[in-house]
Amino acid sequence: MASTATRGAAARGAAGTSRTTTPAFRTWSRRFLAELAATSNVSAAARAAGITTFTAYEVRRSNAEFNRAWQRALCEGYDHLELELLRRLREGEIKPAAGAKKGTRTYDNATALRLLAAHRDSVARERAMRDDEDAEAVVASLNAKLELMRQRALAARGESDDDEA
Repeated sequence: MASTATRGAAARGAAGTSRTTTPAFRTWSRRFLAELAATSNVSAAARAAGITTFTAYEVRRSNAEFNRAWQRALCEGYDHLELELLRRLREGEIKPAAGAKKGTRTYDNATALRLLAAHRDSVARERAMRDDEDAEAVVASLNAKLELMRQRALAARGESDDDEA
């Protein structure tokens, strides 16, 4: 039975890549996440970062922070895709007709709709987590303000936290 490292090397080799060195995580992860946000395409992001998709998925499984950044990038990519789809719906695309001097405006959105459907669940989860984080920040801010008000009230009465206990 092959070890995990051997299987990983075989999977990378099977993908048609023969890279001898992988860029440092800090370098490739930035490129990968930027391209993922721009394209919503893991394969394109991996190519742009100079890594294999196997490496990207392995790091996503083992690195919680990278996993969260991946989800944020997909969410951003989904937003870009949604805006592009809206633009296409409004404007269409001009494509040349065979033998014609002028192109015709077409509205082919099947691919964009498939991508939107494919990412809808993951983006909904990411947005829910982001909203939850925002709610936690609001609660923390309110608690800090309440504590400051309590401290001021105690100071105005000439009391301290120790006097309350």
